[in-house]
Amino acid sequence: MAESETAAEDVVEKIDTPIELRYRFVAGHAQTMFLRGIAQGKILGQRCPVCHKVYCPPRGACASDGVALGEEPVEVSDKGTVTTFCVVNVPFYDQKMEIPYVSATILLDGSDIGMMHLIQEAKAEDVHMGMRVEAVWAPPEEREPTLESIKYFRPTGEPDADYESYRAHV
Repeated sequence: MAESETAAEDVVEKIDTPIELRYRFVAGHAQTMFLRGIAQGKILGQRCPVCHKVYCPPRGACASDGVALGEEPVEVSDKGTVTTFCVVNVPFYDQKMEIPYVSATILLDGSDIGMMHLIQEAKAEDVHMGMRVEAVWAPPEEREPTLESIKYFRPTGEPDADYESYRAHV
């Protein structure tokens, strides 16, 4: 047997290895405030003291000015505008959503930063930029400090937002 044939036969092409990742996420001050608000049915952000943008979800610091965001929470609306979206058609392991479904960036009224969430109660082909949507909350007794307390967003039936009102967020 030639040396090249032996090397080809010894090549391992696949190996199954069980992998387990254990991690613990600790929310910082800004995220803790945001998630506690979600558990209470409120969406809270923080305002930059320099440019006055409202970050929601809050990040603790302004990306433009590099300064700490204000300590005082700013409540924003649970209604907003779809700025960008993706129709998901690819199935994955342990999937709970029926495909197609829509994941969107939503600019909440009173916020200057888009938030990602699901759009439901609308056909995927009907979702579009500028569509006005509102949060559908879990019942108060089921709410926890997690974004799953907002089940999804649905169309409000309001007229579409003017493109100029969200064009900087596309």
